[in-house]
Amino acid sequence: MNTIDAMKARKSIRGFKPDPVDRITIQKILEAAVRAPSAMNTQPWEFYVITGDALDRMRKQIVEKLNAGAPMQPDHHVTGWPPDSIYRDRQVRLAKQLFNLMDISREDKQKRAQWLERGFRFFDAPAAIIVVADKMLSESGPLFDIGAVVNNICLAALEFDLGTCIEDQGVLYPEVPREVAKIPDTKRLMIAVALGYPDPDFPANQVESDRVPVDEITTWIGF
Repeated sequence: MNTIDAMKARKSIRGFKPDPVDRITIQKILEAAVRAPSAMNTQPWEFYVITGDALDRMRKQIVEKLNAGAPMQPDHHVTGWPPDSIYRDRQVRLAKQLFNLMDISREDKQKRAQWLERGFRFFDAPAAIIVVADKMLSESGPLFDIGAVVNNICLAALEFDLGTCIEDQGVLYPEVPREVAKIPDTKRLMIAVALGYPDPDFPANQVESDRVPVDEITTWIGF
């Protein structure tokens, strides 16, 4: 798969097979991903890769906090979208696609809650990558670099027939992965990536979100 084909093929996977992903494969993915650009070669990213019993324990503790209504105190700023904006409209359109495929009606609060919980379970993926940055850096400073390396993770995973989902649900209760993975307080939990082999029969995996045509968002000057 060439680079452009990989960029077009990448999509969020929300249902995974239970098959484990071996350490060597994940290491190869990370070794490719860290070739991402970073400001002045600062490379502000670090990774905690979690699987097996440790990941199951982390899932359980996060979901318990979610269902208990525990306050979320993430290390990073949580993005919000103005209600009367195109950004919110795009989010709603995606949710409608997902709920339609998963047969979740607007009125079915139980199914909606179950779907919400899936995200906090890393969509039941067999592996999760927690990306952290040192707290000596500003919160916003490494964001571009973190985004670049995470996108590389998603693209490199395709080489091994793996799927990914970038999700902040995995770090909204940072005290849980911090305890399970022994992440020191000097590190800021930035984002999580669910990783595994896609389940082709999982309905939500059919979603391929649309993109605004380039000519609608690009101003050409001097051409």
